[in-house]
Amino acid sequence: MKIPCLLLRFPRCYFSRRTYFVNFRFTSPADFPGLESLGPAHRCRTKWICSSNALRRELCQQAAPEPQAEELSDQEQRLIDRLYQGLIQGHRACLAESITLIESTQSRKKKVAQVLLQKVLSYHREQEKLNQGKPLAFRVGLSGPPGAGKSTFIECFGKMLTERNHKVAVLAVDPSSSTSGGSLLGDKTRMTELSRDMNAYIRPSPTSGTLGGVTRTTNEAILLCEGGGYDVVLVETVGVGQSEFAVADMVDMFILLLPPAGGDELQGIKRGIIEVADLVAINKADGDLVVPARRIQAEYVSAMKLLRKRSKVWRPKVMRVSAKTGEGVSELWDKMAEFRELTLSSGELLARRRRQQKVWMWNLIQENVLQHFRSHLAVKDKIPLLEEKVLAGVLSPGLAADLLLKAFKDAL
Repeated sequence: MKIPCLLLRFPRCYFSRRTYFVNFRFTSPADFPGLESLGPAHRCRTKWICSSNALRRELCQQAAPEPQAEELSDQEQRLIDRLYQGLIQGHRACLAESITLIESTQSRKKKVAQVLLQKVLSYHREQEKLNQGKPLAFRVGLSGPPGAGKSTFIECFGKMLTERNHKVAVLAVDPSSSTSGGSLLGDKTRMTELSRDMNAYIRPSPTSGTLGGVTRTTNEAILLCEGGGYDVVLVETVGVGQSEFAVADMVDMFILLLPPAGGDELQGIKRGIIEVADLVAINKADGDLVVPARRIQAEYVSAMKLLRKRSKVWRPKVMRVSAKTGEGVSELWDKMAEFRELTLSSGELLARRRRQQKVWMWNLIQENVLQHFRSHLAVKDKIPLLEEKVLAGVLSPGLAADLLLKAFKDAL
């Protein structure tokens, strides 16, 4: 539908300069009541939008605004074009540079990163249409307590996948120090064989204070890896506890890796990370630990029967694997492929992805609102003073928070 036809459908709407109509010819402002500010008839590249929701929806379908792209310098535009072309051609160096760009906290680089992400997202949608609407990659989250053998398992599992002609991307998250702020980023050193494989890409990233075992930009990094042609994306989280499972909100399948001494049956019944696991793998089931691994497997099988069923087509499985000997790894992949086929055919996988996008939108809003609050002029100078009073015991934390929020609201 042409834009002038849309305007005729909403003759009494108020228009303001917000969004693009590109290269449309308006004959006369008298033909469109409400467009008093249009001026003489001319071929225009201007910014008009209607406050009506119905018209706004149709305009979004007809005109694709690119306000960020026009603000970029030539150098930034060349950088985006170079990274985008290299990414879709499968260059690992461009993928690494792109992830570094989205991890940057500098405001200008964040704008450039968002433009790059929009281009990759458009390319991603086109490729999914060619694939009959099916997802291009299988996103798998691996979590578990420290020492469960996550990195060793990923190397064994990743080598098995690359031998079957899969391209594997591993996003390994390392904890950042709460005192120095630094991170060892040592997971890649444990994956010596996989890191040399040309069909695999390993990217260690620091948490930088983010809770839940993942980083602030893990979701965007997954999208970039898929744009680079990787069909299996593994997200290895920081060693987490019972309630830290943010990775479950960004992957298709969530696997919980446990050591043979992973607790008793009561531990399996406890709500939290067990409740959101699609598959539980008991690692290190070799040597003297075979008997404890069998016992813990039996206990978790009985415990998970008491949990509420999350999927209509899949019941979580408990399996034994050994990353050291490779036993059970191939069978684990077969179960994962079965899960993907069942959830894809039932529509649960695509519904889960849509729900995850909404969750992460609000997570990013919460993070950015807190940053905006801390840097706001009305509270920036008051924060150190109130912190000192809280430390001295003069003010309660609740009262100090109320004073800061009141100062922030009054300044709005």
